[in-house]
Amino acid sequence: MTTLLDVTRVARSYIGTPFHHMGRLPGVGLDCVGVLICCARELGLVVPDFDIPAYTPTPDGTTMLAWAKEYMTPLPREEMRPGNVILLITDTEPQHLAILGDYLHGGLSIIHAANSAKPPRVIETRLMFSRVQRFVAVYALPGMS
Repeated sequence: MTTLLDVTRVARSYIGTPFHHMGRLPGVGLDCVGVLICCARELGLVVPDFDIPAYTPTPDGTTMLAWAKEYMTPLPREEMRPGNVILLITDTEPQHLAILGDYLHGGLSIIHAANSAKPPRVIETRLMFSRVQRFVAVYALPGMS
């Protein structure tokens, strides 16, 4: 049985992978959705060719939220923990997905493909809500509760 610890372990194995819009190759190129999809594939939580429809790099305010609701199980915010998936607003619309981790110095972190990182890549950073990073929802990956 796959555990939440397995999810964070696999997601962390992608750290350093270059950012690439719609990337689905760990070690070669991933975007934020690619981190989730590749993690779920590697853990056998979805079929090996599972993916979501093509999307643009510009958020529209509804697509990311609709996909998250369709493919994952929503959880109450107070139950979020490492191994779950968080949807964030990083500009004006829900547009960024990340896997929650346990932050080295306490609290939660996010493991995510960040096109704003220097260089753009998969990173792990402390989860801090602010005007630039706002909570939208938290989910369990398919097959996880």
